[in-house]
Formats: sequence, structure tokens, C-alpha cells
Amino acid sequence: MQCYIYRSSIKEGLYVYLAEEDGLDNLPEPVLKQLGTPEFSMTLDLHPDRKLVQEDASAVLENLESRGFHVQMPRDIEHQLEAIALKANNTANKT
Repeated sequence: MQCYIYRSSIKEGLYVYLAEEDGLDNLPEPVLKQLGTPEFSMTLDLHPDRKLVQEDASAVLENLESRGFHVQMPRDIEHQLEAIALKANNTANKT
């Protein structure tokens, strides 16, 4: 399956795989917000046995077939979530 990969202009490590080249219009609003201005990264011929650095190709294919897209989160998402929680906690304590 041919897929089209875009990276986020505001979240390093966030990528969206699309089943259709012009599928950005079909993404949910929260995903679009995280992408900022989507930057085209590459076109990929994806099959179940293809090795991907961070994702399982079968799971990506399943999402592409069922939803039309797959979101690859940054590797250090846990660290980012902790930083967001800490910042929110600090802000709440100052008020």
C-alpha cells in the first residue's frame, strides 16, 4: 500500500501516515492542531513485513485501512507529558 507521511511543524517526532495523498482534510481537528503546518516527509510503499523504526507496519496498515491515517507520536512522549503536568502544577500553585 502506498502511504504519504507528513511531519508536524510544531511537535518534533510527530508524524501522520495517510492512505490518500490529499487526506489531510480528513484528519480530526485535534490531530490537525498538533501538526501545525504539515510538512511532507515522504511517500512509502508499506507492507506488513516492512521494517519501520518506531512503528509496527501491520498496525500502521490496519489504521490506514480503517481510519485513513495513523499518528506516530514522539519517542519521548512520556517525558513530554511529565513536563506538561509539572508546568500545569507549577502554574496552579502560583494562583
